[in-house]
Amino acid sequence: MHSTAAALIELGALLFGLGVLGRLAGRIGVSPVPLYLLGGLAFGQGGLLPLEGIEGFTELASEVGVVLLLLLLGLEYSASDLVTGLRRSWLGGIVDMVLNAAPGAIAALILGWGPLGALAMAGVTWVSSSGIAAKLLEELGRLGNRETPAVLSVLVMEDLAMAVYLPVTTAALAGLSFAAGARTVGIALALLVVVLVIALRYGRFVSAIVESPSSEVFLLRVFGVALLVAGVASELQVSAGVGAFLLGIAISEDTAENATRVLSPLRDLFAAVFFVVFGLNTDPALIPGVLPAAIVLALVSTATKIGAGAFAASQIGVGTLGRLRAGAALVARGEFSIVIAGLALTSGAVAPGLAPLATTYVLIMAVLGPVCARLVEPTYRRVVARAT
Repeated sequence: MHSTAAALIELGALLFGLGVLGRLAGRIGVSPVPLYLLGGLAFGQGGLLPLEGIEGFTELASEVGVVLLLLLLGLEYSASDLVTGLRRSWLGGIVDMVLNAAPGAIAALILGWGPLGALAMAGVTWVSSSGIAAKLLEELGRLGNRETPAVLSVLVMEDLAMAVYLPVTTAALAGLSFAAGARTVGIALALLVVVLVIALRYGRFVSAIVESPSSEVFLLRVFGVALLVAGVASELQVSAGVGAFLLGIAISEDTAENATRVLSPLRDLFAAVFFVVFGLNTDPALIPGVLPAAIVLALVSTATKIGAGAFAASQIGVGTLGRLRAGAALVARGEFSIVIAGLALTSGAVAPGLAPLATTYVLIMAVLGPVCARLVEPTYRRVVARAT
């Protein structure tokens, strides 16, 4: 069969399969991320039926997926929201970082993966899935709850921290010298400050660059600018995703709403490909060997994330049940964890076991998170009823 025809058939089958998995996830009420990862494992190296001939498209599409994931995450926040969140929740953010980065770092050191492995795994266990958390708050009708601002503040702090963490990790994995690494971090910090200033004072001008009454023109402009900014950021040795995230923050609220509306289908498409590609690059034969470590890591980091969320909620005077709900809403890990593990995998600077451990861990946490969020309230009420 002609190579182009074969590639089109494989790509079509892949995308259709993703649609089936997404529908299944919706039916059973879980995030589609674990199913996308499982799909990638099934058709990647060592899988049931390895796909060949579409690597060029899937690799570029997965990069675009990261850009769109972080761009739309940035669009959810205005600069004023970020500044307010920093003022209110900086202590909760620090507690969250310490409690949840530690399990991953300790696990990597115990497994003998060294400082680079510890740095990567710290990020994998630290950052909650903003997408899953936001979806859970909406589905469970908790957007108006007293603890919800604490949940959102922790997510904002984590996302801001990623603007520094990702360049640091990228530089370390690339084996850059201290001076080069410091320059990369300095550029990232400078970009963050510049973007916040521009967003606070001149956000309307950034929005004017992409705004258009035509939805087609608007889509082309905002998508094109996002890729340009991501490419420039990557050239400056700052993560392309971080550049897209900062662009999202700089776009003013009205334009951000329109951008979210037109880009969401693209984000869903390319993000699905990103998760599948990560699974494609992970050998499923390695998973049984890391499964015990992934389960232990999941249990420990579930407890630490609930503790961090409860602490953040306590800072704004929320009661015991609200604190537990806040912690449970933050349990799921997803997109950022896979982005970080992907950086480690492509660098070749860490042990090959890190990717299967991260994949298995995210699979567990992306399912465990929604379960915890749904069960925490009835479980608490039953315990209180028995105690009284």
